Amino acid sequence: MPQTDSSVVTHAEGPARAPLTTPTGLQACVTLRRRRFLVLGLNLATILAFAAALGIVLADDGLDGIDLALLACGLATLPWTVLGFWNAAIGFLLLRAGRAGVLAAAPHAAAGEGDALLHLTTAVVMTLRNEDPARALARLALVRESLERTGHGAAFRYHVLSDSDDPGVIRSEEAWMAAWRAGLGEAEAARVQYRRRTDNTGYKAGNLQEFCARSDADLMLPLDADSLMTGGAILRLVRIMQAHPRLGILQSLAVGAPSSSAFARLFQFGMRHGMLPYTLGAAWWGAECGPFWGHNALVRIAPFAAHCRLPALRGGGAILSHDQVEAVLMRRAGYEVRVLPIEDGSYEDNPPTLLDHLARDARWCRGNMQYLRLPRLPGLLPMGRFQLAWAVMMFLNPPALTLGLLLLPLRAATQEGPAPGAAALYLLWLLLSLAPKLAGYAAVLADREARAAHGGGARFVAGAVAEVAASFLLLGASSVRLTAVLAGLLAGRGTAWAAQDRDARTLRWGEAFAALRGVTLFGLLVCGALALVSPALLAWSLPLTLGSLLAVPFAVLTAAPEVGRAMVRSGLCATREEIAPPWEIAGLGEARGGALPR
Repeated sequence: MPQTDSSVVTHAEGPARAPLTTPTGLQACVTLRRRRFLVLGLNLATILAFAAALGIVLADDGLDGIDLALLACGLATLPWTVLGFWNAAIGFLLLRAGRAGVLAAAPHAAAGEGDALLHLTTAVVMTLRNEDPARALARLALVRESLERTGHGAAFRYHVLSDSDDPGVIRSEEAWMAAWRAGLGEAEAARVQYRRRTDNTGYKAGNLQEFCARSDADLMLPLDADSLMTGGAILRLVRIMQAHPRLGILQSLAVGAPSSSAFARLFQFGMRHGMLPYTLGAAWWGAECGPFWGHNALVRIAPFAAHCRLPALRGGGAILSHDQVEAVLMRRAGYEVRVLPIEDGSYEDNPPTLLDHLARDARWCRGNMQYLRLPRLPGLLPMGRFQLAWAVMMFLNPPALTLGLLLLPLRAATQEGPAPGAAALYLLWLLLSLAPKLAGYAAVLADREARAAHGGGARFVAGAVAEVAASFLLLGASSVRLTAVLAGLLAGRGTAWAAQDRDARTLRWGEAFAALRGVTLFGLLVCGALALVSPALLAWSLPLTLGSLLAVPFAVLTAAPEVGRAMVRSGLCATREEIAPPWEIAGLGEARGGALPR
């Protein structure tokens, strides 16, 4: 049974008897309302203050059309940037408070700390579509072996759900599954199942819904082809779900697994340290209306099958970014969706090259923009509607930033010099945009044990400096590319939703130039124009423009094997799992080497 705060009355007096706590009884609704109004107030005040300051700076010599366009671009970047800052600030304070801070944001975490016996059955499900079977299934085998080592393996079943249509991949999947099952005893092999659909109706979401419709398990743990979770981390999630029957989805905080790719090491170093305070801060006020990222999460099968079937899009077609829609539908049904904001044995791989990262971003952009075509969904909570709108708004930043940079030379050509306060406002915006990862870096540096786990303070600071520099180069390139993607979507051109490259690889100069020539041309255009009209402004703009100008060499160098090997040898941007790997991470070497799963 869920634990409740005895000081909270669970139902109001009167005929409506409206609940005063969340469905699990973990938190008082009045507390969450206060938190949400506080966060709303902080964000609105910050946005209004910044917008007013930007308006004053732009109006220094009178407002014209270019000024108004720049003001609009600045306003479009503020919501995402400002909320990121406040989430990070709240998360940093909670991190510094230790266990009490985590429980303030995630009271459900306490239920995972014991050693309660499992009475729910869990289906561990890996969905595949034309992925490398050796790589993916070896990871699933590691998950199974890790769970067996806990002594609770009998509570889990394993299902490979294939949507592959490549004949060679299909043959390899079948061979690997046969070899895996043959290496197990008869009883154990019965708990490992393979099913392939002849079509991929509804894509991944449709595959999972078909599975849930016929499954007799209580919980489902969906895994992607690059997912890896430890048995201990999975047991913690299951115990939390057992303790709180009104918890419909419990999302783990997946972090990047150690990588030999220079690009992946840089990217996931910043992503990891930014995600922890950001997610913890967001959980503090988002609470039972939390995120679902589609993998490395526990899902309660019965309500998921009954209430989370995706609606058809207006104009036809299936929803690609299904996870957030499923989350708001689960919450609409009266179940909670929560995140466990703890780094605890949940891993994924990040794109190994800049080109792979940009391709993934393009897919996500296309998927999130589909939310604009969703039919009206009655009964959604206000937080649910906010979550869907926010998923769309996150892609306002790239076109706003790109258009703003295009307008800079025009404005510089029509004024004598920079307006007073412009530099300070620009630096403040950069600081706000870096806030999540800076909060994460500060939290590690303030903790002696955390510094030691990352190889010491000096090595950690070197990694942080390298990552921040790389993040600006990535921002410059990705903003231009995503702007082109959005323009293509407006023109009716889609992007492919294909299997991803997941392993480190060399990137040829010609391949990089062919993919990034438009990004490079943008950088040459803007930087060349600024060099002509205002060299000083060009220097100030480099954190935002250098990435597009250097996109090709950045892509090639961060994909170069020798650069990745040098970073591994020096420990630059190393994670704690690389320095002291658990055996599941160590086992990835066999998985990458093509060993048969056990």
